[in-house]
Amino acid sequence: MRELFEEAGQTPSDPQGAIRRAARPPQRKRFYKEAGVTEAEGGFAITLDGKPIRTPSGRQVVMPSRALADAVAAEWAAQGESIDPVSMPLTRIANSVVEGVVDRVELVAEDLAKYLESDLVFYRAGHPEGLVAREAAHWDPVVFWAAEALGAHFILSEGVMHVKQPDEALQAARAALPADAWSVAALHVVTTLTGSALLALALAHG
Repeated sequence: MRELFEEAGQTPSDPQGAIRRAARPPQRKRFYKEAGVTEAEGGFAITLDGKPIRTPSGRQVVMPSRALADAVAAEWAAQGESIDPVSMPLTRIANSVVEGVVDRVELVAEDLAKYLESDLVFYRAGHPEGLVAREAAHWDPVVFWAAEALGAHFILSEGVMHVKQPDEALQAARAALPADAWSVAALHVVTTLTGSALLALALAHG
């Protein structure tokens, strides 16, 4: 199993690496009969014929919740005669978290905080009117939420010229970032996909 993900390039250095590869990795024959979930220290482990899955470096993959572990196990159970890592996005992200985030949560969180300095939702179009209205309709509620829920009052700008955001706003939003590896990794994935840490933060807070 370790060789499968090594050849598939499943050792990303950042949490979104597992979902941005364009090349389809090689496939291996399915070598197990059953995929399951068992309790483990710190959460729930996914097992193949009773043996826990591990990352390419040999780390055991332990999920923080039973629901997430069940979803990953379902990916393994759904494989046919061959194992296709591309069809296993949750497994790939889980490997990314264990390999690239668990030991560097603060560093990944700081990377998220940098997005807030020039967040996508702060920079608005001046025309056409339809685009201006759509940006306001979808992004203003997020900006208002940050002000009301976090006490983070950001400055909006028309165009793409950089606008320095108030330190108080940045600090307030930074303080709202989660501290656990799995949540930070999820926010990082959403942030890099959308270009907005504030959108990711609002999503995390419901």
